[in-house]
Amino acid sequence: MEGLTSKEVEERIKNGQVNHDAGLKTKTVGQIVLENSCTLFNLVNVLLAVCLFLVQSYRNMLFIGVVLSNLLIGIVQELRAKYVMDKLSLLAEAHVPVVRDGREQEVSLHEIVKDDLIHLKSGMQICADAVVVEGECEVNESLLTGESVSIGKQKGDSLLSGSFLVSGSVYAKVQKVGEESYVNQIASSAKYMKKVNSEIKSSVMKIIKMVSIAIFPTAILLFLNQMTLNGASLQNAVVNTVAALLGMIPEGLVLLTSVVMAVSVVRLARKKTLVQQMYCVETLARVDVFCLDKTGTLTEGTMRLVESEALSELEFDEALAELMGAMKEGNATFEAINQCYHKEEWTVKEVIPFSSERKWSGAVFENQGIYVLGAPEFVLSSIEPDLQQLIENHTANGERVLLFAHTNQQIRDKKLPDTMLPLAFLYIEDIIKESAPKTIAYLKKQNVELKIISGDNPKAVSDIARRVGIANAEHYVDCSVLENEKQLKKAAETNTVFGRVSPQQKQLLVQTLKKKHTVAMTGDGVNDVLALKESDCSIAMQNGSEAARNVSDVVLLNSDFVSIPAMIAEGRRAINNLQRSSSLFLVKTVFSVILALIFCFLNRKYPYQPIQMSLISSICIGIPSFILALEPNYDRVTPGFLRKVFRIALPGGLLMAINILVCVALGNILHITAGQVSTLTTIMAGCVFAVILFKICYPFDWLRRVLYIGLIVLFCLAVCFAGPVFYFKKLSLECFLVIGILEGVNVVIFNALQKLIVLVMEYHLKRQGKSTGVEIEE
Repeated sequence: MEGLTSKEVEERIKNGQVNHDAGLKTKTVGQIVLENSCTLFNLVNVLLAVCLFLVQSYRNMLFIGVVLSNLLIGIVQELRAKYVMDKLSLLAEAHVPVVRDGREQEVSLHEIVKDDLIHLKSGMQICADAVVVEGECEVNESLLTGESVSIGKQKGDSLLSGSFLVSGSVYAKVQKVGEESYVNQIASSAKYMKKVNSEIKSSVMKIIKMVSIAIFPTAILLFLNQMTLNGASLQNAVVNTVAALLGMIPEGLVLLTSVVMAVSVVRLARKKTLVQQMYCVETLARVDVFCLDKTGTLTEGTMRLVESEALSELEFDEALAELMGAMKEGNATFEAINQCYHKEEWTVKEVIPFSSERKWSGAVFENQGIYVLGAPEFVLSSIEPDLQQLIENHTANGERVLLFAHTNQQIRDKKLPDTMLPLAFLYIEDIIKESAPKTIAYLKKQNVELKIISGDNPKAVSDIARRVGIANAEHYVDCSVLENEKQLKKAAETNTVFGRVSPQQKQLLVQTLKKKHTVAMTGDGVNDVLALKESDCSIAMQNGSEAARNVSDVVLLNSDFVSIPAMIAEGRRAINNLQRSSSLFLVKTVFSVILALIFCFLNRKYPYQPIQMSLISSICIGIPSFILALEPNYDRVTPGFLRKVFRIALPGGLLMAINILVCVALGNILHITAGQVSTLTTIMAGCVFAVILFKICYPFDWLRRVLYIGLIVLFCLAVCFAGPVFYFKKLSLECFLVIGILEGVNVVIFNALQKLIVLVMEYHLKRQGKSTGVEIEE
């Protein structure tokens, strides 16, 4: 019982015989900096800056300042999220009492080595496979099997990692650590790369892919075109080409997505929710099927004594209290009874601990006989019809029925005599988490279909489901009797409650549901690992198994299901705001692509300079998009991210292109210089964005009103007082008249274009037989 020496511990650590942390790690600082810096768009921006530097157009390199600012914001936000996640992970880390150098001390469970002597007490989770060397205990293996049964363990018995001690105290010698342990062997089946189910991420990647394909051939064609113009120079051709390419790159869109998700991670961390996969915030907001575990999610894992009913004229209260005082059991059932009955005055001759095989426990008292508490069918050799009716009535209400009985005869080989006298029935029920009914009601209101998947008895699980308010709770199935995968897949769509489910069956159920739905799952046990990994969004409880936490996208540090509505609300805020802000970025991309393609074949100078595109990007797009992206917005999410983004971006981009082409054409008619045309098109870009931003901000609140007016004032100040910086030229009265007329017409044209595009989208989707998710705004 001296345990290992410090030298022996060091040797085992050196040999890799240590309980390595298999948990999810956050990115390192270097990885965050590298991933934010080494992107395709950053590379393109650097190349464009080099081109401008080589032709000595230094002022037009101002956009690099914006790129660096964006880069810094992205890195800072991700580092902030990393700091919060690491801090929460550290706070959540468990410690284990271990005997080393002859004294007991506490170490992190990831510092346990092979042959360590660990001291396990009631309520603790077994952190590594071990064998009992001293003491006795009862172990609950529900996190491994899904079934809440207790198993007695004595000297020489094996303890499996992932199970819990429900009573007793033992010293155990660690036999297997790290990947060799039972829990990690199960978890290894879930070690594969899980595809992130994020519509926003996939949509942004599609946009990047399309722009990346178009940007290089467009650059070559446009440069060659600009070089062939009358009076063209290398510097002018490079500057004009760079201006066109800068407009095509939606560099801020990627940054905005990362920042919004990072902010969501930090906000949820304040609510004791550890997000381990950033985009799962969005996925949860899109979930339409939620698979729930019973214990730990809907119930607290503790019991409550509902009622005790006398079955004879003999008083039973004192005897029951003495039995509870003698038993010293630590499981949930005995704890519930112990709160109402407890006394220690009689002399105890022998205690018979509870066994999951016998289904009863008892004590022999001096001059009082033997008192027993357990399952009625195991305590009595036969049950009278009236007692059986009582049992069935209370079982139908979801209550567990225990029989308290007495005998004066001796018990031989721990077998009860046939002459047991029933004294009382004790009715016990699971304690429903206070937050569970409210959260279930919220999910039902959001049209989320609920499924309960458990290793427990399906009837008992069905009763719990009914008590928390889950619809169709009476539709349950015992998965242990299903003969093949075909039957299980059929049951997946028609049933609500699934009992006696194996880990492989849980995984298959989630796979089946994923074919038609976006599926989230909660779990806390090793038996949930495969299904958690398979789900689109996996949620683990902090008080569950480490394996479940390691494979999950989210860990609820308060182990409370009540956090789910806050997560859904955060996901909605992120999706809805990104949807709205992305429209601004893509307006610039749409009109820049259209103009670049036209000016590849038009014998005209490209109307913008890079520094003017930087002005438009900063004031008209960057500032409003980031402020609007962090607003509260909890509207229900519907599919079609790109569709909704382009509902604004396409008409906005088309309107911008029309305005610029009209300005270029009027430049020839009014005989104004190229510098004046450039000034005119920049001002018109600001005017068009004012129309688009009005549409996005409506209806206005105080923040949007201040933002909208402030941006118009800022743009006007830049035009009026920073003209030389942005290569602005003085405009004639005719030019201002053109601006006024075009802005008046723009409102009408934008609404007409938006309605036309929405109608085209609607027609296309109806032909495909899909829901549009797009409405025409008046």
